[in-house]
Amino acid sequence: MSDKVVHVGDADFDSTVLNSKEPVLVDFWAEWCGPCKMIAPALDELADAYNGRAKIAKVNVDQNRALAVKYHVRSIPMLLVFKDGEVQAQQIGAVGKAQLAGMLDKALA
Repeated sequence: MSDKVVHVGDADFDSTVLNSKEPVLVDFWAEWCGPCKMIAPALDELADAYNGRAKIAKVNVDQNRALAVKYHVRSIPMLLVFKDGEVQAQQIGAVGKAQLAGMLDKALA
């Protein structure tokens, strides 16, 4: 696991994600979710590749129910790209690293 992937929750979501100067790809996940585990290596690689330009954050939906409700998480993994405090892109379900990179690239453009 990359040390650049940030684990956030109800208490620090606003400061880490919404107030970030860089775009943030947020992975809403849970320990028991197989597809969530499948995309974890890609997220680690993206955290390294985009270091300094964008952040990768993970929100455990079992431990942070208020955030899951706020962002209407009904299926996981659910990935949201935030830029300037607003959701710019959304992806539900496991996808490849290239598609996730494309979401970040659009937010950086």
